[in-house]
Amino acid sequence: MRMIWKLVIFSLVVTLFIANIPQKVDASVSVGAASAVLMEQKTGRVLYEKDAHTKRRIASITKIMTAILAIESGKMDKYVKISDQAVRTEGSSVYLKPGEKIKLKDLVYGLMLRSGNDTAVAIAENVGGSVEGFSLLMNEKAREIGMYDSHFSNPHGLDNSPEHYSSAYDMALLMRYAMNNKQFREISGTKVHRAPNPTEDWDRVWKNKNRLLTKYKYCTGGKTGYTKLAKRTLVTSATKGDMDLIAVTLNDSNDWNDHIAMYESGFKGFDMAEVISKGKLDISTNKIYKNHLYIKNSVVYPATSEEMDLFSVKYKLNKPSKKWGDSKKTRKVGKAMVFLDGKVVKEVPIYYKGIKVNKDGLFEFVKEIFLSIIGVKTNG
Repeated sequence: MRMIWKLVIFSLVVTLFIANIPQKVDASVSVGAASAVLMEQKTGRVLYEKDAHTKRRIASITKIMTAILAIESGKMDKYVKISDQAVRTEGSSVYLKPGEKIKLKDLVYGLMLRSGNDTAVAIAENVGGSVEGFSLLMNEKAREIGMYDSHFSNPHGLDNSPEHYSSAYDMALLMRYAMNNKQFREISGTKVHRAPNPTEDWDRVWKNKNRLLTKYKYCTGGKTGYTKLAKRTLVTSATKGDMDLIAVTLNDSNDWNDHIAMYESGFKGFDMAEVISKGKLDISTNKIYKNHLYIKNSVVYPATSEEMDLFSVKYKLNKPSKKWGDSKKTRKVGKAMVFLDGKVVKEVPIYYKGIKVNKDGLFEFVKEIFLSIIGVKTNG
C-alpha cells in the first residue's frame, strides 16, 4: 500500500539500555538554606531543590549578571574613567580613586573576586550609561535567560530597593548561562588577580572571596554575597569527570558545607548517560534519507541508576525531496526527542546532507564500473 506523506513522515521509538550504571542517589542530603538548588549545567536538570522558586533578596550574587553583561559588551580592553559616584558607593570596595582610568576587564575581576560595589557602579555607568540604564539591561537579559522570578534595580545587590530580588532557581539559570562564556569561567575561577594601581608603586592584589575554590577541589568558580536583609548567599560551580554542576543557596549560614554536600550528592547519585551518539543516524529506509542523516552533538542527560532503562527516543522527520540528492547543502529535516519515563527532557535537530557528484567524479565512477565488468583492476 502506498504511503501517504504528511509533514511528519514517521516516528521511531527506540528504548535505550545504557551501561555504566552509577551509584545510587544519596537521599540524605539536606541544607539549612531558606532556598537552594543543585542544577546540572549541560541540560539544566534540577537534581535537588528546596523552595527554589521563592523570590528573595540576593545580595552580591547579583554581580554575576553585572559581570556577564560587561563581558558581552565587547569593551573588556577599554579603559573606564572612575566617577565620584562609583567611589562613594557604600559597602565592600576595591578602593578605586576618582578620575583614575582602569580597564573594564580589571573592574570585572575586582567585581567577582573582591565583590567591589565601586566596581559594580563603574561598570554600570560604562556599559549602561548609568545605574538606571544598566538595570534595564539586567532585566532584559533576565527575561532572555528565562529568569521570570527576578528583578534587578542595581548592579551590586545592596538592600536599597525591595524591587531587587531573584530565586535560587533563577540564579542557577543565570550561572548556567554565564558559564557558557569562556572569559566568565576564567574570571570566576581565578584565585588571585593583579590589577594596576596608577597612583601607587605597587599593584592591587585581589584574592577571591569564594573559599570553596580552595576548600573543595572540584569547585570551578562562583560568587559570594551578604547583606543584613539577604543574609549569606552563594552561587558556585563544580566539575567532576564529565559532570558540571551549579549550586545556589539563599539565606544560609552554613553555605560552604551545604554546597559541598549538594555536590557530593549529585556526583554520587547521578551519571551522564549518552542517550544518542553524535554523527550518523541510521533511522530511515527512505532512499533519499538513507546514509544522509546525522546530529551534530551527542545527547547526554544526568540520570540515576534507577532511571537508566527509562530512556526512549522518538525521531520525527519531514517529507524529503528528490532534489536534495544532488546537493551538498545541509538541511534541518526533523528532530530527535529524548524521553525519560515518558516525559520529553531534550530535543535536538536532525540534519540532512547530500553528496554532490560533479561531472569528473561521475565519469570516474562509470569508468570504474566498466573496468571491473571486463576484469581490469583499477588499483594497479
